[in-house]
Amino acid sequence: MFKPELWQKPVPSAQDLLEVDTLCLELEQRLNAIAEQFPGTKFASSLAIEDIVITDVIARLALPIQIFTLDTGKLNQETLDLIPQLQQRYPSLNVEIYQPQEQVAIDFEAEHGTDAMYKSLELRRACCHIRKIELLNRALHDAPAWISGQRREQSSTRSELNYQELDEARHITKFNPLYDWTERQVWAYALKQDLPINDLYEHGYPSIGCEPCTRPIKLGEDIRAGRWWWENSQSKECGLHK
Repeated sequence: MFKPELWQKPVPSAQDLLEVDTLCLELEQRLNAIAEQFPGTKFASSLAIEDIVITDVIARLALPIQIFTLDTGKLNQETLDLIPQLQQRYPSLNVEIYQPQEQVAIDFEAEHGTDAMYKSLELRRACCHIRKIELLNRALHDAPAWISGQRREQSSTRSELNYQELDEARHITKFNPLYDWTERQVWAYALKQDLPINDLYEHGYPSIGCEPCTRPIKLGEDIRAGRWWWENSQSKECGLHK
């Protein structure tokens, strides 16, 4: 039986690796400036490779930026395994973990089923709200600004991404310090710094979210094709970055 070739991790070139030091310095300057300009800034880590890169800089420079992650209750074990790995690598690092309101999540599945996300766009978005957006709102309620690992190259819906934006939903500033990085540059940094990464990257997953809503992609497909694959390309966002 024919099996399509799956996406594979980029192999950075010698030139990519040479550029890492310059990129690293620029990222350090960006994060330093954010921390100085907005004391109390928080970093929302999805534990994707981009977020591990940002975490590495925050931890190495001991920047006063609180890191948190959203444990949706639907993450792959491979993703959850990264949290203790990060804490082992950076002993002084404190990653706050936010989880859904248990009864709300239980009631939603009792009414709509554990497969509600597949039934309609509205139900999928409702699930994302319960398991992601409400958590993010809690995490950011007292923050003057927040940081994400988004990049322009990740999808068509992010092609106009800027370094600094206004989060209109929460009326705070949002920063995307990797907005202009390429996929190869991200992987070059991770390789040079020997960062811990999600094991799912070894199995055709370039973009990783909740387990029911993420699958590996074929070689040559859009990098986010495995996210909410049953929907059209223009709806492939959960609302965290709306």
